[in-house]
Formats: sequence, structure tokens, C-alpha cells
Amino acid sequence: MQLPPALLENWMRYYYFDTDVDIGSSGVDDFSMVDLRRLIGITEADFDRVVFQDSMSLGGDGLRRALADRWLGGDTSRAMATHGSSEANFLMDHALLRPGDEVVVLDPCYPQLYAVAEALGCTLKHWPLRWENGFVPDVEEGVRLIGPRTRMVVLNFPHNPTGATLSPEGQDALIAACDRVGAYLVWDNAFLELTYDAPPLPEPVLKYERAISTGTFSKAYGLPGLRVGWCFAAPEILEEMIRVRDYVTLHLSPLVEMIAERAVVHADRLLAERVGLARHNRDVLAAWVAEHDGLVTWAPPSGGVTAFPRLDAVPDVEAFCHQLAREQRVLLVPGNCFGHAQHVRLGFGRSTEALEEGLARLSRQLRSAAAPALV
Repeated sequence: MQLPPALLENWMRYYYFDTDVDIGSSGVDDFSMVDLRRLIGITEADFDRVVFQDSMSLGGDGLRRALADRWLGGDTSRAMATHGSSEANFLMDHALLRPGDEVVVLDPCYPQLYAVAEALGCTLKHWPLRWENGFVPDVEEGVRLIGPRTRMVVLNFPHNPTGATLSPEGQDALIAACDRVGAYLVWDNAFLELTYDAPPLPEPVLKYERAISTGTFSKAYGLPGLRVGWCFAAPEILEEMIRVRDYVTLHLSPLVEMIAERAVVHADRLLAERVGLARHNRDVLAAWVAEHDGLVTWAPPSGGVTAFPRLDAVPDVEAFCHQLAREQRVLLVPGNCFGHAQHVRLGFGRSTEALEEGLARLSRQLRSAAAPALV
């Protein structure tokens, strides 16, 4: 197994901690411990009750119960707590895929959702989200890609990096296509509850026995440093995953599980603090794009806190993003990290003040880059 370079993580490693303004990340503003004490009622006594013993392979009972109560109708047998959704992706690929398996993936896509499968020797079939269609998924095309050799279909709607999503009817069509051939359906639910134009999509695990869905506190809930995610699947699938986990992380920390359990129970309070801000910031970004006609073109996102605009007047977007980070101290992710070199991932989940400052600096850099072409 030879993993490819993680271009997105490498970019973030260079610039996440070495810039002043972040308009490239895919999450909302981060909460502090003071915020959590205020919002979800964690006390000093809660910390005092933590015993630093080993936890359980699927996660502690309290955290799994909270996850199941919120999303699975109370069925804890289908819930697993993980070190972010990235661990869940790694475990499921190693547990369920073999060299030569066919895997349908979106294009563009969050790299980890396909890179591990590719490194395992799987054959990837790409379902393109096309720029000329505003990244709106063509469900019929996706269904046609799912055939007798398909072992797994990997989707993330609302989508990172474009913010696109689909309808419940589209989700049902994809589930039916997977069911016809017995394929696993992996659904990355990182932005499940951060939508703008329609209600969240239904939980696929409740609709299809071979569905696997993942979630994380790193995106919509403002707790990336907690490093907690979850995986929902049939018990026999989770059993296969913990056989892999036995050789890597084993389990979560009881301290982290205590905080995560409380955060799940009070997740609506965390969301309420951030969803309204994201909605407002999307309007701020829309106005900025309109002011930069000829320089920037975009497809407005329907969910999440990222857009995937095209920089029309920039010949080398990756070099431009390097320059932006070094000269303007602004983090912006070049589209080559997602296989689309003319685009950038622009995150709008941080404070409005940070977004406006980042966009102002980006404007200066764009006009400077475009000036030679306009002469």
C-alpha cells in the first residue's frame, strides 16, 4: 500500500498556522472551553469524575447513546465513536475493500474519501460535478456509474469543496442503485445540519442496510481540536472496522468522550451559534463575488461553509495562493488540492470580520495579478 501525497493536508500544514486570516478552511469558528462551559454546561466536577482508564472499542456507552439518540432513533448497535471522520474512513476502507474493487467517487472530492481506496489497489470511477452545471449533481449519471462490479459508492453531500447538494429523491435513487448491486454506500455527513435552501437529507443508514455514514465535530460544530467523529453502520460492519482499529488507535480518551457526549446532547446550541453566521457570511461572499465580475466566477453553495470559485484572471492559481499567503498573510486553498487547478476553496465559516478582511486582502492580490492581463 502506497498512499499518495495528501495535497490538501500538506497545504494546511504549511499555511494554517503561518497566516493571519483564514478564508480557506472548511469549518466554522472554533469554540473555546469557556464557550463550552457556557453553552453545554461542563463544570469542574465533570472533569473531576473522569477516570483515565481505557475506553471501549466502539466508544464509551454514554457517547454512543447520545449519538444514537440524536441520529439513529436510539439504536446504539449502529453507532461508533471515532477519531474524527478521517479515522472512520480509514477503518472502513481497510475493513471492506480489497485490491481490484470498483469504487465510485465524486470529482472534485475531499481527498481522503478516495485516496485510501486508491492506495489499496481499488479502481476508481469518477462521478463529475461539472462547473458548467454549477456543480449540481447529475443523479442519473451517478446511477449509471453504479454497476455489477461496484463494491462501494462514496459521497459527501452537502459537498466539500463546492457546497453542492441533492434532493431526498436523488438520495433515494442512489440508494436504490446501490441496493440493486449490493454495493456499500458511504455518506460523509460532515455538513448534514448546515444547509441553506432545504432541510437536511435523511440519515441513509436508516434507509439502507449497507449504508455507512460518518460525521464529525470538525466542521459545523466548531470543535475540530476535539478530534471526535462517528460512524453509523450495521453492527456487522462496525465489527469488521474494530478489527482494524485493534491495530491502530484502539479507542478514544475518556476525557474527550465526556466532552463529546455533552456536545452531542446539546448540539443544537452549538449549531445555533454558527448556522446564522454562516448564512450571513454567504451573503457577504455573494456580494463580494458580484463586485469582482471578470475576476471571479462562482456557484453559490447550498450547504456547508465552502465555495469553489474560479479565478478567471489568474494564470497560475497555486502560485497565486502561495503569494497570497506570504504577502497578504491569507490562507486560501488552491483547487489543485482537489484536482481542479483554476479554482480555489474559499471558506466563509469564520467571523464576518475575518471574512471581510480576508476578502479585502484577496481583492488587492487579485487586482495585482490581473493588472498585466488588463494592460
